Amino acid sequence: MDNILLSFGLAFLITFFAIPIIIEVARRKKLFDEPDERKVHKMVIPTLGGLGIFGGFILATLIGAPEGNRELQYFVASAIVIFFLGIKDDILVLSAAKKFIGQLIAAGIIIKFGGVRITDMHGLLGITTIPPVAGIVLTLFTVIVIINSFNLIDGIDGLAGSLGLLTSLVFGTYFFYAGQLLYSVMALSLAGSLIAFLLYNHSPAKIFMGDTGSLLIGLINSILVIKFINIASSSTASIPLEAAPAIGFAVLIVPLFDTLRVFALRIFNKRSPFSPDRNHVHHFLLQFGFSHRKITLLCVGANMGLLTGAYLLRGFGTTIVIGVLLIVSCIFTAIVYYSRPKNKAIRVVDINTQKHVVKYRKIVPAIPNSVEAN
Repeated sequence: MDNILLSFGLAFLITFFAIPIIIEVARRKKLFDEPDERKVHKMVIPTLGGLGIFGGFILATLIGAPEGNRELQYFVASAIVIFFLGIKDDILVLSAAKKFIGQLIAAGIIIKFGGVRITDMHGLLGITTIPPVAGIVLTLFTVIVIINSFNLIDGIDGLAGSLGLLTSLVFGTYFFYAGQLLYSVMALSLAGSLIAFLLYNHSPAKIFMGDTGSLLIGLINSILVIKFINIASSSTASIPLEAAPAIGFAVLIVPLFDTLRVFALRIFNKRSPFSPDRNHVHHFLLQFGFSHRKITLLCVGANMGLLTGAYLLRGFGTTIVIGVLLIVSCIFTAIVYYSRPKNKAIRVVDINTQKHVVKYRKIVPAIPNSVEAN
């Protein structure tokens, strides 16, 4: 318990005191997210908040982690790969292909050396044990999708950070009561860093997390969810859970479903799954004129509701619970999509007043030349 409290508090303090310094350095070096016609914000804002999240998370995890966990070194190595990948993209902009290769390297480290691997489907579609090669491929796909899910959902103030805070608190709490100290420390160190970051990222944001932060959140959550499924599905676990894969999916439902849906639409339209557009659920909600805070609260609330539903329905089995989650998510997205206004109502930050104002413009479904992969 002392390790967890130490890690949580230390992560919060490091990030809380680092962010103002990062903001000042970014302003002096002109390291901004430049506004243009496709972006919601209309003022220059620093994008290196992920640097503070990374620093708080890594230091707190290394200090609070129990001794004798060899996999931790590989988790840290993978996080460092993601850090350099994200920081370069935030400053110089990387192509989608280079980002994908970097994500493959990070995923390969935790799969090959860190023991993060899916070896059993736990009854999903009637499947249990799967061949080792199939397990590696499935794990690689899962890690890449989760990493990108937080990267792509990071489109408005506070959304990715709030969803990351929710998932890390849920996983951290479970691992604590399940006696998995290392993973509890990792999850709650991330939670502490995100709480501190959100103090500066609430709308109107003083800083963005950038790819450095969103990719890191995705990587850590991919480790946590796979470990959660493997541990919670075991009959020897101190807190076994029925339909653990469905519950793990429910923890990440909002970013995960939105990413899978958008990827499917892009592939169906013969476009790269990493090509940018305005088909994310937060883009649809912006068209109603909702503020960033309201959209964030709505998405987090929906995530919590679906997670609660999955837990209550766990006795019906993995396949049924995941099916229900997908149906409900599809219905909700369809209602939002088809009822949105014809003219795009968005809230932007006025450069002069620093306050949100509602603007209306014609809906642009896709922006192929955008450098922002969301």
